[in-house]
Order: sequence, then C-alpha cells, then structure tokens
Amino acid sequence: MIRAWGITDKGVVRAQNQDAYYLKLTGEDQAVAIVCDGMGGARAGNVASSMAVETASDYLEQLTAEELLAAPGDHLARAAALANEAVYRKSLHERECMGMGTTMVAAFVYSRKAQVLNIGDSRAYHIDSEGIMKVTRDHSVVEDLVNRGQITPEQARLHPQKNLITRALGSEERSRTDLYDVALQPGDYLLLCSDGLSNTLTDQELLYEVVHGGEPENCCQRMLNISLSRGAPDNVTAVLIQCL
Repeated sequence: MIRAWGITDKGVVRAQNQDAYYLKLTGEDQAVAIVCDGMGGARAGNVASSMAVETASDYLEQLTAEELLAAPGDHLARAAALANEAVYRKSLHERECMGMGTTMVAAFVYSRKAQVLNIGDSRAYHIDSEGIMKVTRDHSVVEDLVNRGQITPEQARLHPQKNLITRALGSEERSRTDLYDVALQPGDYLLLCSDGLSNTLTDQELLYEVVHGGEPENCCQRMLNISLSRGAPDNVTAVLIQCL
C-alpha cells in the first residue's frame, strides 16, 4: 500500500510560484509523481513548469496500468521527451517565452520499486529509518565541482553559482534525462522536491522531519514551514510517498 502528499508555495521572496507538481495514486501500490521548477523570466518560468507537468502527466494518464508496468523507465523518459518538445517549441515561437526551461524529477512507484527520472537540480531522496540517500544527481555547476573534488558538499550549499544548472527541459531540441532504480521496503519513503526545499533544509533535517518529526501526512507542511522561517528565497515544492 502507498500513501502520498504534496505541497507547493511561492516562498517569502518570489512574487510568483514557478514550481509545479503532479501526484496521483494509480492503485493500492502504485503512484506517479512529478516536480518541476521553471526558469526563464517572470512569466516564462511558470509556463515552462506548468506545461512540462501537464504534458508529461497527460501522456502517463493515457497508459493502461499494464503498459506502464511493462516499461516504466521507458514511459517516464517518453513523458519527459514530450514535455521537452512542448516547452522548446513554445520558447521558439513566443518572444516572452524565449530561453525558458524547467527542471523535472519524476517517479513511478510500484510493487516495492520505483523508477526515478531527473533533469536539472530538482531531487529525489530515498529515506528510511537508517538514513537518507540522494537518489538523483544534480545537473548543476556546483555538483560538477563536487564530483571533481574541487569543493565539498558543504561548500556547495553556499557557493555563489549553486543555482546554475547544466541541463533543463526545453533548453535544447532533445533532452538528456537520467533514470534510476530504487528498491523500497515497507516503511520507506521517497521524497521529491525542488531546490527551494533542499537549499533551505539539510539532508539530515529532511531525514528528521520525515522519520521523527511527526505524522507523515503533515510532513510536507512541516518542511515548508521550516523553509519559510528561514526566508525561503525560492519557490518550495515537496512530494512525499510512503510505502506501507
């Protein structure tokens, strides 16, 4: 059995919420979730994230359960490719949308497994009573610096280029997404979030709130409240999926 919750907020500083998310329980032990964080100007970022979520979710909703289960990774990749095409084409044909793009992290959870897709710096975390593991790899300048050993993960959190991403949906004609397999046990959680959350709470704070902070149905609100209390300079979005 699966339970899931989601929340999004514009934060303290931003005038508009350019994050968007989708969450649907497609069966007792199945769920689909998408989180997108738009970029490219006041209106364009909102357009990019909303369009990506709508395009990807529309494709996935047209599939039967059998089709999705037969090739979940392929279908997530196809959904992201269609979203990329839609955002990219709109950016070419509307002046106010030129240069827009969006991150995406998406997951299909089924039968104690999850397929996770990402592009950009929106993240997926696997959380259990033993700890927290970042499933996805950020496509960002600072992640590349960390991987090359030039800075530490702690330094990355304060780096002046921490918001510069190296891949996004809609920025090129063809997208380059990554796929990950996650094994889930009863009691495990999968957290999807935009960088507005991961930049204001540490991994250990996310772990604490999910596992020890209180009832899971209130967890997304608790994490948002912490981010808001710290000034929430960016939009904040979180989707939490619990396996029972």
